[in-house]
Amino acid sequence: MQLTEYIGIAGLYTRLSRDDGTDSESNSIANQKRLLSQKAKELGFTNVKFYVDDGYTGTNFNRPGFQELLDDIEMGYISVVIVKDLSRLGRDYVSVGHYTDNYFPEHNIRFIAVNDMVDSDEGENEIAPFKNVMNEMYARDISRKVRSAHRIRGNMGEPLSQPPYGYMKSPDNPKQIIPNPETASVVKRIFQMCAEGMGPSYIARTLENDKIYTPTMYEFKRTGTRLTGLNEELPYSWSERTVADILENIIYLGHTLNLKTENISYKDHRKRIRPKEQQVMIENTHEAIVSQETWDIV
Repeated sequence: MQLTEYIGIAGLYTRLSRDDGTDSESNSIANQKRLLSQKAKELGFTNVKFYVDDGYTGTNFNRPGFQELLDDIEMGYISVVIVKDLSRLGRDYVSVGHYTDNYFPEHNIRFIAVNDMVDSDEGENEIAPFKNVMNEMYARDISRKVRSAHRIRGNMGEPLSQPPYGYMKSPDNPKQIIPNPETASVVKRIFQMCAEGMGPSYIARTLENDKIYTPTMYEFKRTGTRLTGLNEELPYSWSERTVADILENIIYLGHTLNLKTENISYKDHRKRIRPKEQQVMIENTHEAIVSQETWDIV
C-alpha cells in the first residue's frame, strides 16, 4: 500500500492483558475488533487500520501496537483513534490524560471511546477523568492480588517461571520440573568442566566448538519461542555470562529459590533483587542434575 493511501485512516486500537481479570472474555481482541469495525462503519470511516497489543499491561505505554499507532500519527496518516473504552488505551491516569487532553488534540486527532461515550468532537466529557482514575485503581488492585498469589505459590515451593535450561515440565504434573534428557547432560558437562578447573569463557568456547545450541536457540528450535538474546545467525555462540549463570543457579542442586526478584511497582515492571531474607529457599523440590560434591567444588 502506498503511503498516501494511509492518510486520513481511522486507527482502531485494541489491547488485552491480565489486567482485565474476569472481563477478559468481553475484552477479547476479536470482540474489540468487531465493536470498533461496527463503530467505524457507522461513522463512515471506510479506511481503517487495526493496532493490536495482546498480552500487554495497561499501565505501561511502551507497547508495540500503541507505538506503531503513535508513529503513524506522527507521519500524519491518522485522523481518528477509536478504542472500546478508556481502559483499552491504558490504566494510568496521568498518561491517559496526556494523550486524550494534549497529544491527540495537538495532532488534530479525533478520539472516541465507544462504551464510555467519549467523542472529542462532542467536546469535553466530564466523566472521563473519573473513569481514568477508576481504571488505574482497578489495575492497582489486580496487581496487588497477583503479587499476593505469587507470594503464596512461591512460599509453597511452586516454580514461578519457566523451567531453566536442563529441565522441563513433568508431563504428569505441570507444577513439577524434571531433568530434560536432551539438555541435562550439557548442564552436567558444564559443571564437570568447571570442577576440573576450566573457567566460564573456556567452557563457552568448548560448547561452541562442539556445536551445542545455546539455551535460547535450543528453546527456539524446540518451541519457536524467541527469547531475549536469541541470535539465529550464531546458534552455538555461548557467552561467558550464560555459563556463569548456570554454574550459579542452585536449582541444579535440586532446590528452589523463589521470590528472588520483584517488579519495582505495578506501573514499573522492571525487576529488582529482593533482600536475601525475603527470598524463599525450599530444598529438595525436584531431582538434582549435579551432586552436592560437584556443587561445592564449583
